[in-house]
Amino acid sequence: MSKVAGRKKRIIGTTAALVAISGGAAFAYWTATGSHDTTTTAGTSKNFTITSTVAGDPLSPNGPVQTFTFTVKNPADAGVQKLTNLVVTVAGTNGSAWTEVSGCSALDFAVGTPSFTATEIPANGTVTGTVTLQMVDRPGVNQDGCKDATVPLHFAAS
Repeated sequence: MSKVAGRKKRIIGTTAALVAISGGAAFAYWTATGSHDTTTTAGTSKNFTITSTVAGDPLSPNGPVQTFTFTVKNPADAGVQKLTNLVVTVAGTNGSAWTEVSGCSALDFAVGTPSFTATEIPANGTVTGTVTLQMVDRPGVNQDGCKDATVPLHFAAS
């Protein structure tokens, strides 16, 4: 009987030790990791649209100054675009040299510095400014070619 009692004590002791080590319950789990990458496409800018109107008397050598009021618009449906610079020149389409009138050229005119506030323009927003144009007197040069000429201005915004 002492063999059986010793054996029972060992079984009870071993069981108690296992329960104490395992905290009385068994737990199992998996380890895991995870990550994710994705992409999206950013939009592109849309070219500003520029319109203008003019006020003032007709041009003549060293005569009246005309003032052009211009509006620069951000035509994008979403997003802000920054207007930092505006250059105005007497020039043909796309800034090409103006050669449509014989005896009259861009040298016969002085374009003032555009006045506007450099700013961020929200989608469909606008900025308004002004610029002047005057016909210059070129001593010793016959400027008759400029009579009744249609003088083109080219606006380039960036």
